[in-house]
Amino acid sequence: MVKITFVEHDGQETEVDARPGLSLMKNAVAANVPGVLAECGGNCACGTCRIYFDAEWARLMPAPRESEREMLDYWNEEGEGVRLSCQVPVVEDMAGMVLRLPESQN
Repeated sequence: MVKITFVEHDGQETEVDARPGLSLMKNAVAANVPGVLAECGGNCACGTCRIYFDAEWARLMPAPRESEREMLDYWNEEGEGVRLSCQVPVVEDMAGMVLRLPESQN
């Protein structure tokens, strides 16, 4: 298991023992992380599983597909450090990662 911390917009932290191979979103939903709504169930169709990460973790993020870029654009999320957690599989090197969640997902 890989320890990953999700931080809500109000500072509340939830530490998750994430299973490698599953998406960040599936791990968050399984751990009942508040603020990861995942209304579409991980189909890259709603944008309610957005996460923000620091630049040091960027190397572990796979390149976003066009559908993910479009969904982030819909939410006016631009630039580095934002992804849909349903599109990012957990890998062992993510141990210690801290992810922030937007206020709009509370």
